Amino acid sequence: MSQTPNSSANPSIPARLVIASRESRLAMWQAEHVRDCLKRLYPACDVQILGMTTRGDQILDRALSKVGGKGLFVKELEAALEDGRADLAVHSLKDVPMVMPEGFDLSCVMAREDAHDAFVSNDFASLEELPKGAVVGTSSLRREAVLRARFPHLEVQPLRGNLDTRMGKLDRGEYQAIILAAAGLKRLGLEARIKALLPFDPYTPAAGQGALGIETLSSHPHIQQWLAPLMDLPTLLAVSAERMVSRQLGGSCEVPLAAHAVWDQNRMQIRSFVASVDGNAICLANAEGSVVDVAQAEALGLLVAKELIDQGAAALLPNGLPQSLS
Repeated sequence: MSQTPNSSANPSIPARLVIASRESRLAMWQAEHVRDCLKRLYPACDVQILGMTTRGDQILDRALSKVGGKGLFVKELEAALEDGRADLAVHSLKDVPMVMPEGFDLSCVMAREDAHDAFVSNDFASLEELPKGAVVGTSSLRREAVLRARFPHLEVQPLRGNLDTRMGKLDRGEYQAIILAAAGLKRLGLEARIKALLPFDPYTPAAGQGALGIETLSSHPHIQQWLAPLMDLPTLLAVSAERMVSRQLGGSCEVPLAAHAVWDQNRMQIRSFVASVDGNAICLANAEGSVVDVAQAEALGLLVAKELIDQGAAALLPNGLPQSLS
């Protein structure tokens, strides 16, 4: 273990921390952002980054929904936490499974960047301008469902790889347009490539989109305490509601599921949908309520999930409802 709570003269201040991260440029930006935040909090702390390649990075010829889902982006990082090579792992929160594995905690949720989906194209200013047969790339069944419903004349094709790989495929002409999370583009200084931000209605984001999550071992509560100053309450409450919706509906890469919440002045609004991949069927729910803590945020998310289930969402899920709910 790189640092135990008693190995510093002052156990309330870490002497050394190691961050596990994927090695993509965006993932490393995120890890470096967390490193810099920690250095500002604890100037004497030696903060290092352990770059790793995950199975999700290695398998690029098949859709995530076919090879194990977004959990493939976190398993190797969790192994580094377990064997003591790292103290914390930094993830895009939308890649973190909705049910944390035993022994691991989602210890910190940082302030969210722009949660919108972004339209990126070298030749067209909007989805509406794309001609019949134009190829649009996306890695998300959620985005695919909305695109197929609204633009049946377009050809929606899978798009895998890290952000730079996806942009390269667009620039080589393999796609006329691609849909990406705006947060990643903005974090890497590529905001100028965004032709349009897609409105939350109907392009509702994935649960947790735009937020950073930090994972630690449950057996190391001192690390969670060190991370506490980085927690962002509005983001934590919003994503708690979103992740509850997704958890109730078995959210994964196999499910075209969206959930987005906004919390302001103790009021929360949340919008969610479950769709068929072809976009021909959709269940949509919205809710608003008073929220002052995580429990109330999750309760609002649960309310939305139940409304979706009452509308028949289970029929749109490839494996039906999670066993605990069926």
